[in-house]
This record gives sequence, C-alpha cells and structure tokens, in this order.
Amino acid sequence: MNAFPKDSAVILVHGAWADGSCWRNVILPLQQRGLHVICAPIPMTSLTNDATALNWALERTSGPVVLVGHAYSGAVIAAVREDRVKSLVYIAALAPDEGETVAKVFYRDTPHPEAPKLVPDSNGFIWMPDDGFRRAVAHKASADQTSVAATVQRPIAVRCIQEAAPTPAWRTKPSWFLLAEEDRMINPKTQRFMAERMGARVQSHSIDHSPMYTEPNLVIDVILEAARQTLSRQGLRG
Repeated sequence: MNAFPKDSAVILVHGAWADGSCWRNVILPLQQRGLHVICAPIPMTSLTNDATALNWALERTSGPVVLVGHAYSGAVIAAVREDRVKSLVYIAALAPDEGETVAKVFYRDTPHPEAPKLVPDSNGFIWMPDDGFRRAVAHKASADQTSVAATVQRPIAVRCIQEAAPTPAWRTKPSWFLLAEEDRMINPKTQRFMAERMGARVQSHSIDHSPMYTEPNLVIDVILEAARQTLSRQGLRG
C-alpha cells in the first residue's frame, strides 16, 4: 500500500538562473515512492508574479502538497495561500519575513570571496556570470554540469529581490531546511538564522549551494521526511 494518501504531490520550485531541469536527479526517486511530482515554472519577474505562477501549478493538483523551494524560491513557496499545502521544504533557500525583501536577507552576512558580482542589465534583469556557476552556484558539481547550467540559465528581475514579502506561510505550516554548510551564494550563517527564526527542522551538511546536482540523495531525504510527517496516512492521523 502506498504510504501517502491518494493524489499526494510534491511541487519543486527552481531558484534564480535555473529552470525545472535542475531537479532532474530528484524527480524519479520521489515518483517511485508514489508521489505526484511537478516542477513549477516561475517567470522570475516579481515575487508576486512568481507566487501567482506557483498557484497555477497548485491548480494541477487535487490532494495534499509539499512545496519545495531552492534559493530565491524559498520566498516564493512562503507567499502562497493554500490549505492543501501541508509543509514547506527549503533547500539552501531564502526565507524573508513579512515586510522583508529577498535582497535584505541575501545580503545579511558577509559574502563568500568566490561569490559573483551581480549587476542588472539595461532591462532590469540579473544574469549569472558564466564562471559563477563553477565558482559559487554549484562549485562541487562537474564541469559538464556547470557548463550546462550556465548555458540554460534564466535571469531574475531586480523586482523579485526588492519586493517586500507578504506574511510567510512558514508561520503556520511546518517547515524543513537543508542547510548548505559550504554554500558560496547564501552565507550558511544567514541560512541558520532564517531556519531558526522559522522554527524549521534543520538538516545541516557539508554541501554546496546546489545539492540537487551534487548531493541529490540528501535533497530527496529531507523532502521525504516532510512528506512522511505531513502527508502520510500515519502523519495525518497524528
């Protein structure tokens, strides 16, 4: 018997400079455990627009849901209001509180020496320098992985990181946080501060900013822990 109620779903939300393919190593293992998996495409044009796009993805589900956000999309998953969302999972992600911006929490602590210099273009979008993937975004990944990531990257609008966050869902929903101790994009001290502030269940490991590429089993484990405790028949009875 499937451990999860019928139509249980996990929605994976990519961060900046990425798309749904960043979850390729995570999708099949979750599906093999009986979970419906969706990689939500977000436009990265504003926090409000991205939350709206995530709501569109939620409309494709009918049962209980775990939302998973990487990096910037920690702010996106917390901006959604839907009773069927039972828990939130943060993968080296940002978690602004009400009224805070993504930029405020991103720059809370000293950046890593290898962190790239991020400057918007004339259209108000921020692109990752190609060597930023190799040096900081996924510095433990293979050269092939970082080359592909740089090639398929999508930009993020400055509006996304300057818009004040609404009341976050993590105030009322259980949350999990995979803390990347060797992150060169989001200071691990910042991650610890956010995780503790939100009362998240923390799993901390010596991983880089993109463990979906470099340590996918850890990502799968934390998602399954949240699913078992908040979606499973036993968890729902508890």
